[in-house]
Amino acid sequence: QVQLVQSGGGLVQPGGSLRLSCVASGFTQPVYAIGWFRQVSGKEREEVSCYYTGDGNTLYGDSVKGRFTISRDNAKSAVYLQMNSLTTEDPDVYYCAEGLLSCGSYYYSRYEYEYRGQGTQVTVSS
Repeated sequence: QVQLVQSGGGLVQPGGSLRLSCVASGFTQPVYAIGWFRQVSGKEREEVSCYYTGDGNTLYGDSVKGRFTISRDNAKSAVYLQMNSLTTEDPDVYYCAEGLLSCGSYYYSRYEYEYRGQGTQVTVSS
């Protein structure tokens, strides 16, 4: 059974930073995409970042490029999202996600990730 357990998030002032963590278990495929998207109920998913193990390709959403960084710790089966220079446009529920397709399939073809974490709220407010 695949599980993605998220931690981190919370309240931060504009210009501040947060780090989200996600620990994956039960996923046995050697090639996969793992990343983050954000979404609130009733709105379309917005891609934040994605890493594809097949070719090392990393994608970032246009609104977060230069501010957010995805990283992985293979020994811990973890993926992280470092978010810097947060603005009032960034608040949302952030999801860690994993899937069998390339990152482009989720970003451009809008496929749904096969697995997602429980979501974590990020709030930016002074």
